[in-house]
Amino acid sequence: MRVLLAVDGSECSEAAISEVAARVWPAGTEIRVITALELPLTPTSETWALPPDYFDKLDQAVREHGEAIKEGAIRKLAKCSVPPTRITGNILPGSPKAVILEEAERWDADLIVLGSHGYGLWQRFLLGSVSQAVVSHARCSVEVVRLRHRAVAGEKKAA
Repeated sequence: MRVLLAVDGSECSEAAISEVAARVWPAGTEIRVITALELPLTPTSETWALPPDYFDKLDQAVREHGEAIKEGAIRKLAKCSVPPTRITGNILPGSPKAVILEEAERWDADLIVLGSHGYGLWQRFLLGSVSQAVVSHARCSVEVVRLRHRAVAGEKKAA
């Protein structure tokens, strides 16, 4: 079995890692951890006002952050009680939606696992939902992991 685990360093992503780590996978299971790198937009329209090395430093910082996220997930998965046969990781440039779908197809994944940020209607409209796009367009099974404590916390406030 081939499991593609998409991570971004968020609390929701950590829940997805924990979910994958808690399972007993069939013999021969491979898990590939991926992180999508999308450079932020230029903070000003006058690119001449930026220092000459601005984009190099930004790229380096984003890559280092992505590497830390990927390596942290791999370490956590390697510690699970019955580790998968093989755990690998990639940092891929581009929009998370496209990166996840393209890598799943290229790698021939059997399952994609990712966290849900639990955005409301307005946030999904403005930001787009990565999990919704993956569920809608993936050619394999998809598991979206949600944070349980948010629902419990919300219920306690309402009471």
